[in-house]
Amino acid sequence: MESPQKTKTGLNLPAGMNQTSLRLETFSSSFRGISTLSSPSKSTCSDRFIPCRSSSRLHAFDLQDKEPTTPVKEGGNEAYSRLLKSELFGSDFVSNSLSPAGGGGGGHGSASSPMSPCTSNMLRFKTDRSNSSPCSPFSPSILGNDNGLSSDSSPPPKPPRKVPKTPHKVLDAPSLQDDFYLNVVDWSSQNVLAVGLGTCVYLWSASNSKVTKLCDLGPNDSVCSLQWTREGSYISVGTSHGQVQVWDGTQCKRVRTMGGHQTRTGVLAWNSRILSSGSRDRNILQHDIRVQSDYVSKLVGHKSEVCGLKWSHDDRELASGGNDNQLLVWNNHSQQPIHKLTEHTAAVKAITWSPHQSSLLASGGGTADRCIRFWNTTNGHQLNSIDTGSQVCNLAWSKNVNEIVSTHGYSQNQIMLWKYPSMAKVATLTGHSMRVLYLATSPDGQTIVTGAGDETLRFWNVFPSVKMQTPVRDTGLWSLGRTQIR
Repeated sequence: MESPQKTKTGLNLPAGMNQTSLRLETFSSSFRGISTLSSPSKSTCSDRFIPCRSSSRLHAFDLQDKEPTTPVKEGGNEAYSRLLKSELFGSDFVSNSLSPAGGGGGGHGSASSPMSPCTSNMLRFKTDRSNSSPCSPFSPSILGNDNGLSSDSSPPPKPPRKVPKTPHKVLDAPSLQDDFYLNVVDWSSQNVLAVGLGTCVYLWSASNSKVTKLCDLGPNDSVCSLQWTREGSYISVGTSHGQVQVWDGTQCKRVRTMGGHQTRTGVLAWNSRILSSGSRDRNILQHDIRVQSDYVSKLVGHKSEVCGLKWSHDDRELASGGNDNQLLVWNNHSQQPIHKLTEHTAAVKAITWSPHQSSLLASGGGTADRCIRFWNTTNGHQLNSIDTGSQVCNLAWSKNVNEIVSTHGYSQNQIMLWKYPSMAKVATLTGHSMRVLYLATSPDGQTIVTGAGDETLRFWNVFPSVKMQTPVRDTGLWSLGRTQIR
């Protein structure tokens, strides 16, 4: 008989056994012993993590202790091994390794297996989404549904600015015409509102609510358009006979009368020194009150009545809209339009230039079009288009914030506030019972006034101030009430 083998550690080993096999056997026995031990009642300091089974809710993972039917063998801790592989290499790795090679897998259902699909995410932190919508903005992030990382850490989207839903002032405006092609409401930089009612023009001071009758054109004429100069001292009046009159708004005195149009003058637009007028005769006349002649140039391009007219803020370009569905852009150096924009499918009355970006123009179409379109007048390209669902009567771009207000006719008669460039709706205001044909903005840029064929003027606080940039409140400069403008 051979003598036992002597090791460096002084252990006597039987024949056929070396030190490596001894260490493996010792580790496996120790490991096997851990699986059969119950957790201690108190936590102890250790260099390894031993889970407390009494608080682990193992029933949720179908890992409850069951009465062993056979003695525990070397692979008795197979569930733990599978769990460890799942955490290290992913559930797909484990499921692939568990799939049988052949078709005779017996009748065991996957629900009872520790690594079945319903429990493949065991021991992973997972947010309960049973009561939340799958489309919730706070659903788990794109890093994965089960990785425990959700978008809760990112700030929620900023809520839209609150806009009062009711007007803070209402004025009765008898004889305010229900005519899409007229422009008889304008607000001066000196805080005076001008309104054309039938044959007369009335001035309403927003500071003291005083009403002054500027002029009466007589029984055979009527007011078709109004426009203040940028300084707010003079106002131009377009008549149904095709005349253009200039009045001193402070002294209520007529300064000049200019002819040239064959029929009604429905729209006027001032730049720093030139007054442009558009008429049913399809022409646009350029008036310079410093010279003696009635007009200094004529712009011919529309095939029907001119109903929209606006100068850009730098006085370089003039945009005109007509009943021929065309939007034309002119400059100071040519009597031919530099752009003919024909995408609208109805009359173009609503026109506004961006005060925040040069060469950015917005236009709105009538009942058959219903769209607000945005243009780059440098190259004539359309930038965007949005269907508003109803006739676009007016557009105004806020100078305080990058937002646009639009007024509408058929069929909803609403006022809509949009955020540019996303064109997200900020607010929808209702109150008029007929088409909202007239729109003007206060000199501070916070209030708009709207007019309609229901013979009312309504004042709305829709924009924040330039400095504050905070939501406006329901209480305005004037107390809520209804008075007459004449």
